[in-house]
Amino acid sequence: GYTDTDKIAKLYPAPKQGKDFPLAKALEMEPRLRELRDKGEREGLLFEHALKLEGLLRHASKHAAGIVIGSRPLVEDLPLFMDKEGSVMTQYAGPHVDEIGLIKFDFLGLKTLTLVHKVVQRIKNGRGVDIDLSTLPLDDKKTYKTIAKGDTVGIFQMESGGMRKLVTQLRPNTFEDIIAVLALFRPGPLDSGMVEQFIKRKHGKEEVKYPHPKLEPILEPTYGVIVYQEQVMQIAQVLAGYSLGDADNLRRAMGKKDPEKMKKERERFIAGAGRQKIGDKQAGEIFDQMETFAMYGFNKSHSAAYALVSFHTAYLKAHFPEEFMAGLLTLEMSDTDKTFKNIAECRERGIRILPPDANESREDFTVLPKADDNGLRPIRFGLCAVRGVGSKAVETILAVREADGPYTSLGDFCKRVIAWKPAGVTSDAGAAAAEGPGPAQVNKKVIEGLIKCGAFDFSGATRRQLFEVLDKTMQWASNAAKEDTNQIGLFGATLVNPEPPLPKLPPWPDKEMLKAEREALGFYITAHPLDKYESDLKRFTNAACEQLPDKPDQSKVALGGVIQRLQLKNSKKGDRYAAFTLEDKTGTVEVICWPETYRKSEIDFMTDEPICVVGTLESSDERCQIIADEVILLAAHRARTTQEVHFAVRAERITEDAIRDLKQTLAQHSGDCPCFLHLLLENKTETII
Repeated sequence: GYTDTDKIAKLYPAPKQGKDFPLAKALEMEPRLRELRDKGEREGLLFEHALKLEGLLRHASKHAAGIVIGSRPLVEDLPLFMDKEGSVMTQYAGPHVDEIGLIKFDFLGLKTLTLVHKVVQRIKNGRGVDIDLSTLPLDDKKTYKTIAKGDTVGIFQMESGGMRKLVTQLRPNTFEDIIAVLALFRPGPLDSGMVEQFIKRKHGKEEVKYPHPKLEPILEPTYGVIVYQEQVMQIAQVLAGYSLGDADNLRRAMGKKDPEKMKKERERFIAGAGRQKIGDKQAGEIFDQMETFAMYGFNKSHSAAYALVSFHTAYLKAHFPEEFMAGLLTLEMSDTDKTFKNIAECRERGIRILPPDANESREDFTVLPKADDNGLRPIRFGLCAVRGVGSKAVETILAVREADGPYTSLGDFCKRVIAWKPAGVTSDAGAAAAEGPGPAQVNKKVIEGLIKCGAFDFSGATRRQLFEVLDKTMQWASNAAKEDTNQIGLFGATLVNPEPPLPKLPPWPDKEMLKAEREALGFYITAHPLDKYESDLKRFTNAACEQLPDKPDQSKVALGGVIQRLQLKNSKKGDRYAAFTLEDKTGTVEVICWPETYRKSEIDFMTDEPICVVGTLESSDERCQIIADEVILLAAHRARTTQEVHFAVRAERITEDAIRDLKQTLAQHSGDCPCFLHLLLENKTETII
């Protein structure tokens, strides 16, 4: 039963360095486990079977992209079976398929290819420019400049912090450099010193040397460093007379580190090199070098194919940043963390992200035709990115707009959408049954979401006014759609009840408006609660959420942000603690506030105000989280750490009235910090108070 097995499992020694002990070792380490095994016949049988079953495969797994191909029906060469999804699979594992002479192809699908294709379409539709990817100049300076400065958000295989650091050090300026970067950015080359040697040689800080003059044509593109598996094969071919087939076998043997095979291959290589009049000592040294680098060597053809995709994305980003970022935002809109990163990248580049608009937005993110003062065109949020707005609702909104022109008000929107009938449908019943767009999908919840995110700001009404009048407007629109609005009045005028008037209410406070915007989109777009704390963030924090994956585990970090998804929990002892998501402009991170920290924190965790979290980063490949040591309001942190206040004023702006206003303001907001007034003269600064 469960109780028995749970008892046995709890006696198992804790894993060491993330790995479980074999059962036999566990029995040696834990006397109580042995006692349980020897307790009776039933328990003894359990352990006997467990020892036999340990290490066996539990189930058959499917390779995500492996396709086995043979010259005749595969059932004649190996056993097949069908999985739960109905896929035909081999009963042999991948290595055994190779051993019986069949070929396994891996077909890899990259969503980046979809991104590139759609960005090219956007450029053609928006600018009338045709991009032929097959003829892009591979020496384009603007592309390499973009990569070399680490501007690689969205660039294929180059987005991580480690890769950005590498490209800024290497500063690629040729296509060969991009191929090499992708091959070198792996644990083996990074740990072995190969990368540092490659960088130093590229920039002339270390002399480029070749093990033998005949190897210069092979190793020149990589500055004398053996980077690729193909180079190992070419060296064996040129120096020792290997055929390409034999050279490939040598490469495999080196990769597998088979001592017996390597001994034979070493003798064969030295003998072959001797026929080229290369001494045994030099040939042995070259072989040892090949063997060392073969452990880290990467397949160049694979790296070159990836490098081309990297170049295409970098080229598009360098020359058409708005279309590229709009395409990236659309592709990754379902991934919150990536959308945070992409929005932050747009803001950093000066590309404005605008909230959805019922008259301008399409399904996905679009680039507007008119550029801002900085020469960059804004990106408009797509309607499909609004929470609760399904694809059918978007279809209806766009179909109505395209059929009868832009919407003029909330009432106009509601009336036209409710009255909309897809082509070929002549009755309300038919509209409800039609497969195409219909009014049922654009319900109150959908329109509330559109109001909250600003999709009706074009009307000139505030979001609060629209939200408060929505019920009346929908009722009016429903009645207007049912009535025969073509009744002619006494003097020939159309009899239509007027749209409900907007209530006379002040706008939502900024904090409330931003909260509603985030509820609708999942992000702050119009502004961000941290905007007015920029200087405080520079003073009090040492990281942003997007930087955390690149920081070492157990780093001490200080971040500013706002609390999202708060959970107040009780520990096993019954002590209260908090778990929440901290959000800044670049992303989110999970924060745990254990009971001791929770008790000493001087904030109400339900706050909407920006906070500062100081704590320890727990980082792994799967996730990052912060164990908080201190949680404090950013405003309180500023007040606590501010010792003096300084005002710097240009002399030409000083008037008697201005001095009087300043004195009055300081008197109204008294505090403990001394204040100083600095007068900025033409060539010097005078402190006058």
